[in-house]
Amino acid sequence: MAGLFQRQALAPVLSLFASTGTLVCCALPALFITLGMGATFAGLVTAVPQLVWLSQYKAYVFTGAGAMLAFAWWMRWRSRNDPCPADPAQAKACARMRTIGGVVLYLSIGLFATGAFFAFIAPRFI
Repeated sequence: MAGLFQRQALAPVLSLFASTGTLVCCALPALFITLGMGATFAGLVTAVPQLVWLSQYKAYVFTGAGAMLAFAWWMRWRSRNDPCPADPAQAKACARMRTIGGVVLYLSIGLFATGAFFAFIAPRFI
């Protein structure tokens, strides 16, 4: 039973954290600069110098996040036909976890795509 819940929610949640890292590395700086908050971003980089490291190694950040997304998608696909328990309360929890896992996975994919746009596509237009 615990394995079923892990396949349905744990992998998508981990992919959400990885996808959020792509936003921090690449979309956040673009947002601050676009809104005219360059000084605020400079202060943020001074307070959190790891942001510079994330931007320097964005290919590795995106590779890791893409691998996590692929793993989460595979886990979700693999458990798509797993039966839920016969107990009504557990069946309801199982169905809810499947829904939450799907929403989180699609949210992660959206965040990853946004970060990829700002990291690799948008700089070509500037």
